[in-house]
Amino acid sequence: DTGITCETSNYYSKAYLRHLFVAGEILALQIASIHNLAFYLWLVGEARQHIVNNTFNSWKNEMVNTLKTRL
Repeated sequence: DTGITCETSNYYSKAYLRHLFVAGEILALQIASIHNLAFYLWLVGEARQHIVNNTFNSWKNEMVNTLKTRL
């Protein structure tokens, strides 16, 4: 994901992560958890910034549409 600071995303390739998931390796779950936590930390930080700037509603609507199409 762009904009998210997550060392696991920079270190492990998507192909390797897929291999770990297919092989049933616990490392896949650990890496996914770290990445998910980094995403939520980024998301909350962005939300806070938009609340302070009084632009939260428009940002929220944009994020909901973006995340709906990505998932």
